[in-house]
Amino acid sequence: MTAINAMPYYQSKFNSGYLGSSTGIIFSIYTIGGVVGPWFAGPLSDRFGRRGGMFAGALMICVGTAVIASANKRGQFIAGRFVLGFGVSILTTAAPSYCVEICPPQWRGRMTGFYNCGWFGGSIPAAGITLGTAKMKSDLSWRLPLIFQAFPSLVVILAVWFLPESPRWLMANGRDEDALNFLARFHGGGNRNDPVVQLEWAEFKEGIALDGSDKRWWDYSELFNSGSARYRSLQVLLMGVFGQFSGNGLGYFNTEIYRAVGYGDDMVFNLNLANSFTSAFGAGWGVALADRMPRRKVLVAGTFASAVMLAGNGGLSARWAATPEDSKNLNVGRGSVAFFFLFNIVYSFTYTPLQALYPVECLQTTTRAKGMAMYAFVVGAISFINLFAGPIALDNIKHNYIFIFVGWDIVESILWYLLGVETVGRTLEELEEIFGSPSPVATSKAIYDEHKKIRAAAAAAAK
Repeated sequence: MTAINAMPYYQSKFNSGYLGSSTGIIFSIYTIGGVVGPWFAGPLSDRFGRRGGMFAGALMICVGTAVIASANKRGQFIAGRFVLGFGVSILTTAAPSYCVEICPPQWRGRMTGFYNCGWFGGSIPAAGITLGTAKMKSDLSWRLPLIFQAFPSLVVILAVWFLPESPRWLMANGRDEDALNFLARFHGGGNRNDPVVQLEWAEFKEGIALDGSDKRWWDYSELFNSGSARYRSLQVLLMGVFGQFSGNGLGYFNTEIYRAVGYGDDMVFNLNLANSFTSAFGAGWGVALADRMPRRKVLVAGTFASAVMLAGNGGLSARWAATPEDSKNLNVGRGSVAFFFLFNIVYSFTYTPLQALYPVECLQTTTRAKGMAMYAFVVGAISFINLFAGPIALDNIKHNYIFIFVGWDIVESILWYLLGVETVGRTLEELEEIFGSPSPVATSKAIYDEHKKIRAAAAAAAK
């Protein structure tokens, strides 16, 4: 939508404007669907399995795509955006739960983090497609990109039933033999007696309840009925808010940010594509290190670095705006854009791998789908603020809107330091030792430091 909103034929059809409340409604109605959808997503994924949730979400996305791509009236386009948001919230509840539940412990960070990098698998082609279709002199300039966005969901619809179901979901639903067969085939090379398989199986039997709240579609009490559950849910809520409100919402309007510092239409689309590539680089780098880097330290340092980059972007944007038209220095505008690119790289390195990984690994198996539904609800609510208030704020207070996120990111960094739990290097079941302790933060830090010393000693002995 970022690039489509800048297309003249789209503007001519719907007259939404580049910024302001009309644009805010079209952008933010997607998040209203994302707020409603999670209440169906959790029960769907618990009742019909993680694959069933992915299938239902992908089907809704295809329906929403058909509605917006064929729209001739603004109301139809808005309705389609709602359906899209509804479907995405279901898919993004089921898919990360599936990823984290099928991964061997030593691959969990990279595999689940890589899942969330799929966003760039859509944003980069989307930026490239819109760069090409922007030159078309018809409504196809904006309709074609919208049609192409259904392709990944169509692949999910056709392929998902050929995937094995999550072993943790299977065991939670009384299908122990199927769960053990999965572990033996995919984690033990076909050997049921493999030590890794036996360890995981023992942890499954100890940690997965057959009578959990996942069997009751209406019951969300296990997310808050104990100190451990409440601290787990706190981590989910922190990532839901901070992952969406660290300045990344500015990216929905980056074409207007580039225009504000002197770039023309053609260069705006080129920068939009380039930003997708550089952000993907940052995310990929984060994924590659996800199983080695301490989550907590990355979140503290990365969020603070995001504040620094946004301060550079906002400061140079303010200088550009204060300079008379006949005296503007192009290097100031270029510097502003460079800081914006650096912000997106830092943000993508810090948050893109962890947005999917951190919440799902903090949740127990029987609360994972509903916990991720809660996460999707929070993401939708914060995204609504970004998408509705963002264009209004940029229209009214211009670059000063950026400084709100500078201050907020500093607050986030402090809160991650005080409240963030270290989860790297532990199996999903072993995390109960951390969350069940009187001080989860201190316990997680002590366990991480202990494991770090053990690995260092082992490495020294190997030499």
